[in-house]
Amino acid sequence: MLLNDVNPDYLTYPFLVKASARLSDPKLGGCVHGRVLRSGFASDVFIANSLIHMYGSSREIASARVVFDEMPLKNLVSWNSMLDGYAKFGDVILMRQVFDVMPGRDVVSWSTLVDGYVKDGNYTEALVIFAKMVSESGPKANEVTMVSVLSACSHLGALDQGRTMHRYIVEKRLPLTLVLKTSLVDMYAKCGSIDEALAVFCEIPKRKTDVLIWNAMIGGLATHGFTSKALEIYSEMRDSGIRPDEITYLCLLSACAHGGLVREAWKYFDSISKNKMVPKSEHYACMIDVLARAGHLSEAYRFLKEMPIEPTASMLGALFNGCINHRKLDLAEIVGKRLVELDPGHDGRYIGLANVYSVIRRWDEAKSTRRAMETRGVKKLPGYSYVEVLGGLHRFVAHDQVHAEAREIYSMLGVIVEHMKLRTGLEIEEMEIFKFD
Repeated sequence: MLLNDVNPDYLTYPFLVKASARLSDPKLGGCVHGRVLRSGFASDVFIANSLIHMYGSSREIASARVVFDEMPLKNLVSWNSMLDGYAKFGDVILMRQVFDVMPGRDVVSWSTLVDGYVKDGNYTEALVIFAKMVSESGPKANEVTMVSVLSACSHLGALDQGRTMHRYIVEKRLPLTLVLKTSLVDMYAKCGSIDEALAVFCEIPKRKTDVLIWNAMIGGLATHGFTSKALEIYSEMRDSGIRPDEITYLCLLSACAHGGLVREAWKYFDSISKNKMVPKSEHYACMIDVLARAGHLSEAYRFLKEMPIEPTASMLGALFNGCINHRKLDLAEIVGKRLVELDPGHDGRYIGLANVYSVIRRWDEAKSTRRAMETRGVKKLPGYSYVEVLGGLHRFVAHDQVHAEAREIYSMLGVIVEHMKLRTGLEIEEMEIFKFD
């Protein structure tokens, strides 16, 4: 075009900027931006919006903000593009600041905010934002919103809230696309409601499925120990003409790990290469987990040393756990030391190795391992869990006293413990009477 002396106009540049964004080439995008400036189109709102989107997609968030701030006129697309840029960059603070000062909001604005919190791992806040969206006469959610919200429910294990989202989809008559059905299957499966996951899955005609929804179902069954059903669903998948991908094999190996199926795991692992895929570190970690759980620790260690890639913390962690469970403490020491070297900032690596030394009564090594943890400034992070009560999520850590109803909770916990002690005592008495008889 330029070689033929045809000058681009305001319609040309948005396409060029969009192409640069698709290529994820910041240098090329910068060249196009420079051409825009020289051509005098910098104030065009459509071109500026395209530039914000391009820089945001390339994680050049500072450049996106410069374009945004220099715009003489902004429309809703401008604000949404800036909001999306911060969400992709992972800066939820500035993302929220932009959202709070927006002169207007649509479903894209709300969906971007929800998805930004989900990607940041702040699933509770994502659900809070969604609740505000539907309670403040905001726009009706769309497929994108619901996929993000269902993902938040999945990560939190919030089954009641997940069911509420499912009802919202039905009541608002949102199109139940395959993507949305996949999210529903994934949510129900990860929240432990396998029957509801299967119900959604089985409603879909096999000819209208893809590998993603099969993976969600197989993975959910595998996670909860339904090994036979997971492998049965996989056979149905192959019969339906759906080709497995790398995620499918991860799900199958996970199923084998939970079911102790070493021979089947080797078959699936070998099938990865046979189907012209390259096993990734996650596949090797799963295979080591299969062997370690089944007690084939020497084979797992040999496999670890002979594999063509460097060991990762997840691989060594799987082997270490297997050594602990099967009381192979000499190998646990070797693997534990390697874990500390490989992942020196993880508190669990030191604690695990120190516990091994304590079990075998090597107290000096146990103390030195914990001392090394302190010297390196590694803090033990408290574990926490969520409990869902009547659709509300409550976060607890060990010995938690900050909950508003902590006194009542501990009082009820004491009653439960005493009841358990009483029942245990009665069962022991019954056993003694039975033996005497």
